[in-house]
Amino acid sequence: MVIAILILTAYLTGSIPTAVWYGRHFFKIDVREHGSGNAGATNTLRVLGNKAGFIVLFIDLLKGFIATNLAHFSKFEIDTQSFFNLQMLLGVTAVVGHVFPVFASFKGGKGIATILGLAIALNWKIATICILFFVLIVWISRYISVGSMVTAIIGAVLSFYFYQNNIIANAFFCSIAVLVIYTHRSNIIRLKNGNENRFSFKK
Repeated sequence: MVIAILILTAYLTGSIPTAVWYGRHFFKIDVREHGSGNAGATNTLRVLGNKAGFIVLFIDLLKGFIATNLAHFSKFEIDTQSFFNLQMLLGVTAVVGHVFPVFASFKGGKGIATILGLAIALNWKIATICILFFVLIVWISRYISVGSMVTAIIGAVLSFYFYQNNIIANAFFCSIAVLVIYTHRSNIIRLKNGNENRFSFKK
C-alpha cells in the first residue's frame, strides 16, 4: 500500500504541466499550440522567452528530483539495492507523468528536465558529467535535441562505469536513453530534413 501511494504521488508530481500552467497564467496562451507544440522547457524558452524557459526547466527538474526522493518516505527497512530500485521506479514514474500528464490531457513534454532531476537524485556525478556534455554539444551543434539524445546515451555509458556490477542500474539508464530518443523521434525527422530549430545562446 505504501509503495502504491508513493508511485501515485510520483506520477502526480511528474504530471504537473509546468509549461502549460505557466503559459496560461502569465501569457494567456497554451505553449502546445505554438512552436514545436511541446509542453517542455525548450519550447517554453522558444515561445515565451528565456525567463519563462528557465523557470519551467527548474520546476520540471525539481519534479524528477522530488519524486525520486519520495523513496525516503517508505515506512519499512529495505536494503540499499532495494532502496535504489525504488528510487528508479519513482523517478521514471515521474518522467512518465511528465510525458503523459493527467492534468493536461496526457499531452506533455519530452521529459529531459525531469530525467535530469531524477539523475541528480540517483547519482550527482553522472548528472554533472551529463550536464557538461549537454552544454558542450548544444554549444557546438546549436541543437538542444541533439544535446539531449547524445547526453542520454552518454549517461547510459557512464552507468557501466559507476555501476559495474549492477545490471538493473545499467538497464535502467539504457532504458532512459531509449526513452529520450523515442520522445525525440519528431526531432530526428526534422534533423534529417534539415529544418530542426537551432538554439541561440544570445537570445
